[in-house]
Amino acid sequence: MTEEDTKPTWVQKLQKRWGVSAIRVFIILIVFACTGFTIMFLKKPVVAYFTGDGSQPLLFSILYYILILPVYNIFLLIYGFIFGQFKFFWEFEKRFFKRMFRIKS
Repeated sequence: MTEEDTKPTWVQKLQKRWGVSAIRVFIILIVFACTGFTIMFLKKPVVAYFTGDGSQPLLFSILYYILILPVYNIFLLIYGFIFGQFKFFWEFEKRFFKRMFRIKS
């Protein structure tokens, strides 16, 4: 056996980090993918609505990236609920915001 044979796979690393089974790792990754695609597909209509001609002035781009964070997190919880992983993503969100705002519990 070589050292590479005993190295954990990326799925095993995520299983250990998140404390979930392999199938749940894949479901969680699907939730992240669905959320990312949703945000990506929403950008064009949002830009067109607020700018009219679809151009992206610098100020709009800055505001978009600041405001997209809460929208992304809401969609993450929605997709988490749809895929039966709401509890995982609720805890994930709490940890994320604690780190982001340095909230001590």
